[in-house]
Amino acid sequence: MSTISRRKFIQTTSASALLFFAGLNREGQAASPKGYPAKKIGNIKDLKVNEPVTFTYPDDKSPCVLVKVDNEAIGGVGKGKNIVSFSTICTHMGCPLAYNKGRLVCKCHYSMFDVSRNGQTYQGLASQWVAQIVLRLDAGTGNIYAEGVEGLIYGRIGNLKMS
Repeated sequence: MSTISRRKFIQTTSASALLFFAGLNREGQAASPKGYPAKKIGNIKDLKVNEPVTFTYPDDKSPCVLVKVDNEAIGGVGKGKNIVSFSTICTHMGCPLAYNKGRLVCKCHYSMFDVSRNGQTYQGLASQWVAQIVLRLDAGTGNIYAEGVEGLIYGRIGNLKMS
């Protein structure tokens, strides 16, 4: 069994913390991954709790959902940190997901993903979390923009088109 010195532990955790915080923007959210386009997907005034808005991102072959949930969500934007977005392609076999009261549900094999917890799988055959769309809220206009993807969209080796 190997041990680690206190000095090495502090150096390692300090370096990790610096890397983590360097990747945050002024609002404390993860900075947009490079290469992803910014796309306006809605306005905060048009959203109602548990009424999803569909769109595609980062390209036309990637269906997604934007939803305002009734509780704070990891990666959420807005006053209540309750506006989130996800790919609607199941990570098990690529079937379509439907939003239903705080979760994404696969209609093929019944996997379920918690939209308040980064799209975490909590039931079914899917072994990976569903990809979360990185959002930015323009406080002045209320416009909501998709600016990146955290996780891999099912069926791809990369989320962006390769030339």
